Amino acid sequence: MGQMVGILVQVLMAAFIAGVIVLAIRTVKRGKREDERIRTEWAAFEAGAPARGWTYERRARGRATEYCGVGPMPSKGSNLTAWHYTTGEFRGRSFTCFEYRYHNPLSGGAGIDESRKLTFESVFLVSTPGSGTPFMQVGRPSKLDRVTGRGPRTLLGVPGFDEKFRVDSHDETFVRNVLTDDVRAFLLSDPRGEKNPLRVRDDQLFTWYTGTLSPQEIEDRLNYLCDVLDRIPETVWAPASA
Repeated sequence: MGQMVGILVQVLMAAFIAGVIVLAIRTVKRGKREDERIRTEWAAFEAGAPARGWTYERRARGRATEYCGVGPMPSKGSNLTAWHYTTGEFRGRSFTCFEYRYHNPLSGGAGIDESRKLTFESVFLVSTPGSGTPFMQVGRPSKLDRVTGRGPRTLLGVPGFDEKFRVDSHDETFVRNVLTDDVRAFLLSDPRGEKNPLRVRDDQLFTWYTGTLSPQEIEDRLNYLCDVLDRIPETVWAPASA
């Protein structure tokens, strides 16, 4: 009886090990197919960009540095690389988008698996009609706001909006001029409003998300930014552009 149990255990262990090996092989193959799919998509995007008047660089050294302090970007840095750096015009506005990559210090030390610990951030921006506009950021409130040291937010006195969005700015008048009834209604009703933060800096409107950039995401995020800008009164930008 004991011998039968021993044989059964060995058979089960062999089956388990074989299953693990098969799963690992399938995972590797699936990863290779996904990598190939992504490379194919970007190759097609790069080939089609010139026809749209767009420029594309797979790896643009130093191009991400000027966006330090915006959204997920570090507060400062030098020679930061922008991946899939794309510029051009979309719906009559100049735009830039790129992917920023960095090693998260909280994810562990360097090692053979370090590549798996990369954090990816995708950043999009379109030009606004004015320049030198005040800083403003609109996003989702978080329970970590106090822990991270974020100061008091700007409240508009509109309960439905104030509950769902956090607004940061040093110029309340500018905030109220931008976040009109139409803009607030759009952000509250459109699902993209919940997932895509907004930031105004100088003559640019930004949004971003954590994750890799894909060609499919570019037009969706640029459409979102343009939809927001279309609802902001032109008079908001007049003083800045005068």
